[in-house]
Amino acid sequence: MDYNWDWGVFFRETTFEPGEIYLDWFIYGLGWTIAIALVGWAIALLLGSLLGVLRTVPNRWLSGIATVYVEIFRNVPLLVQLFIWYFLIPDLLPEPLQQWYKLDLSPAASAYLSVVICLGLFTAARVCELVRTGIQALPKGQSSTALALGFRLPQIYRQVLLPQAFRIIIPPLTSEFLNIFKNSSVASLIGLMELLAQTRQTAEFTANLFEAFILTTLIYFSLNMSLMLLMRYVEKKVAVPGLIAMGGK
Repeated sequence: MDYNWDWGVFFRETTFEPGEIYLDWFIYGLGWTIAIALVGWAIALLLGSLLGVLRTVPNRWLSGIATVYVEIFRNVPLLVQLFIWYFLIPDLLPEPLQQWYKLDLSPAASAYLSVVICLGLFTAARVCELVRTGIQALPKGQSSTALALGFRLPQIYRQVLLPQAFRIIIPPLTSEFLNIFKNSSVASLIGLMELLAQTRQTAEFTANLFEAFILTTLIYFSLNMSLMLLMRYVEKKVAVPGLIAMGGK
């Protein structure tokens, strides 16, 4: 392949800011990627846990609401949801909120707000199913025993079922945690300069396409591997021996 590799391009000064190098763009984009993923994950974990509990309660109405949420958010493509949150939802807000979103916030802030809400709600549907599965995998007699001991339903979930369920579902939760970092790349489509957007911009300005995308690949790989190793450590620390094998018996 007739291509002149130039890895020194990342330390070359840009034409925009004196003293700024192209590597700074990647660092800046990585910061946005991490900020999007962490806030989106916080929303997904909290909302998804609540929905997962609702899907297992005996109340049909509450369970039905959670089921409808899951079916809608799992079956509409993420990109479509992002465009709805960024282009459509702001126009449906009350006038003061519209002005705040469109005029008071910077373009980056409004795009960030849209993408974290979108990613959080989208991933919450997937977390919900994991939590539901974890609860249903527990031995059936635990809830009955807790009721016999005088526990109320909220206490059963808070003190008996959820602590065990979360230990069971740490591996699939890790996968969803990693996915939200990768899905954060959709933010580039609404103008937020996260890691992928900065990569494309660097490739366009320097014509060093391969170097830019190889560096980004290494950044994503290193970030995801670090998170995976961390979650494996957490899984080992909180594991209850034999719990998964006993689940459902």
